[in-house]
Amino acid sequence: MNRTIRTTEDVLALLDGFFRPAEPFWDRFYEDRSAERPFFAPKPDENLVSWLDSGLLPPAPGRVLDLGCGTGRNAIHLASLGFEVDAVDLSATALAWAEERAREAGPGARPRFHRASIFEVQLPCDAYDLVYDSGCLHHLPPHRRVGYLALLDRGLAPGGHFAVTAFAAGAMGSERPDEELYRLGSLEGGLAYSPAELRSLFREFEPLEIRPMAAHGPDSEAFGVPFLLTALFQRTASL
Repeated sequence: MNRTIRTTEDVLALLDGFFRPAEPFWDRFYEDRSAERPFFAPKPDENLVSWLDSGLLPPAPGRVLDLGCGTGRNAIHLASLGFEVDAVDLSATALAWAEERAREAGPGARPRFHRASIFEVQLPCDAYDLVYDSGCLHHLPPHRRVGYLALLDRGLAPGGHFAVTAFAAGAMGSERPDEELYRLGSLEGGLAYSPAELRSLFREFEPLEIRPMAAHGPDSEAFGVPFLLTALFQRTASL
């Protein structure tokens, strides 16, 4: 008998094994650039644009951490506005595309891209004014929420903002209880969250706005699909 568990990380790695390996899947996902996927378009999320335009998010300068940045559409937009951006993704294929897009956008839109797990990445900043997640949380298995919350605890500055878009319950994604996912050995394409679940999960933060993403057509300058739920939170100014 092989006894392999000695640390918490050993337990997390074992639980990861219940689900499909993430990195090869995402590299394959981004290989076909001709695929007609709306989130391949070089457009920022409409909720991000709205929060910046309305003042719910403060303007640049500021430091931003983009979790699961994919092809960099939000990271590049934020960098073009004058934010200092660190963007993290597992997929080398996605980041190669993101680097190309950043070069095309010009010298004023150059995030720092990091190929790594969001739980293992070595970042140059101790704390960020905004942590932005567009589609990362809903692809994490339940046991990785613990590390996700720890990441926010150490990486979000006092008074900073945290924003997330995730599959909306009733519109897209799996709504099975956590324990059932382990019996199935599948996230079924991603986990759906309700507004109440996001408030509960991030209850240490003040919710500023939670709403469905507004639909935007292919001619819009922003990305918007109605099966996503968007949420903006703020950390209290004192820890």
